[in-house]
Amino acid sequence: MMNKKDFKKVVLAYSGGLDTSVIVPWLKENYGCEVVCFCADVGQAEELDGLEEKALASGASQLIIHDMREEFVEDFIFPTLKAGAIYERKYLLGTSMARPIIAKHMIDVAHEVGADALAHGATGKGNDQVRFELTFTALDPRLKIIAPWREWDIRSREDAIAYAKAHNVPVTATEKSIYSRDRNLWHLSHEGGLLEDPWNEPEESMYLLSTSPENAPEAAGYVEISFDSGIPIAIDGEKMSPAALLSKLNVLGGTHGIGRVDLVEGRLVGMKSHGVYETPGGTIMYAAHRELESLVLDRQTIAYKDQVAIKYAELVYDGMWFSPLRESLAVFVDATQGPVTGDVRLKLYKGNIIPVGRKSKFSLYREDFATFGKEDVYDQSDAEGFIHLFGLPLKVRALNGLPVSGLKMPKPDYSRFKRD
Repeated sequence: MMNKKDFKKVVLAYSGGLDTSVIVPWLKENYGCEVVCFCADVGQAEELDGLEEKALASGASQLIIHDMREEFVEDFIFPTLKAGAIYERKYLLGTSMARPIIAKHMIDVAHEVGADALAHGATGKGNDQVRFELTFTALDPRLKIIAPWREWDIRSREDAIAYAKAHNVPVTATEKSIYSRDRNLWHLSHEGGLLEDPWNEPEESMYLLSTSPENAPEAAGYVEISFDSGIPIAIDGEKMSPAALLSKLNVLGGTHGIGRVDLVEGRLVGMKSHGVYETPGGTIMYAAHRELESLVLDRQTIAYKDQVAIKYAELVYDGMWFSPLRESLAVFVDATQGPVTGDVRLKLYKGNIIPVGRKSKFSLYREDFATFGKEDVYDQSDAEGFIHLFGLPLKVRALNGLPVSGLKMPKPDYSRFKRD
């Protein structure tokens, strides 16, 4: 086991906020190491100007910034979109997808500057510590990991402010928003404050990306999204880069109150948490992609892909992005996406997404097959034999006198769950 003093250089995931600013002098004090700060631009809309001066003033030897917005959308968001992955029926995995790409770039920076360890500011109660560290382990297990929140005595914002003042760390804010937020190009999450009681309705002032459905425009908005092999490539006929396309949909969706989700979720570490997510552009993308798949994929593929989506979401949420299973499932997903090429038209109205059109040269819908008026391509009398064979197991079961569902069953006893 390495001694703390064996660390020479550490790369720290740095945002410029109070926690990561305090971690810089704490690492130097407790590990005697040089600290290189790394800032990942994944579309968090935070001010990057002046960040280098702040990092250096906190004691870092340098600050390295990577603009990862296009890579984030193309290599992490789009694969998850194609999979249709949604965690616990609602969550579109905004934070979950961002951590692996940040950790991946941290490793690149560590190799570049010759660091022997990596550090992050994730707490010991959350999911992010797992996502960071599993990525570190998968991509370079030789690098050591430092998680200050699992080691230090700082337990509150007041403690952190006091530590910052004692070490001459520049901290401008002394009061914290009642909400803990995480933002990137895909979403904005809110936790804490009034949300700590899941009975409370979120206050409208909390939302930053979306208009309330009540205040959304009275006139519906229309948008047409074009896909190529499952990937959105154009809005209303205008081709855009992945990040630009998502940004435009964020504005459009936010204007019409699209993409708000209130969720009590099961964290990987074993506890329940209550959060609210705003994912306006992503919600529109998912709706459009789902509609196009309904047109071009066969029934069995859709059904099996839905099962894969649940596991895919679980792997992403759990930080297993670089696991063999997630990568193998991605190969299956990609194999289904060739025909997911075409256009979808949606109507956006006061928080609702209403499909109003879909078309593709790979469409499996045939009007001449589906119409009730013609018999030249579908002989309805053929259905009799099909139903006979399809229902044969039910017939045999009944002839054998076996019980079937629908018979009156005794009611379960829930009395042990009743409160006094």
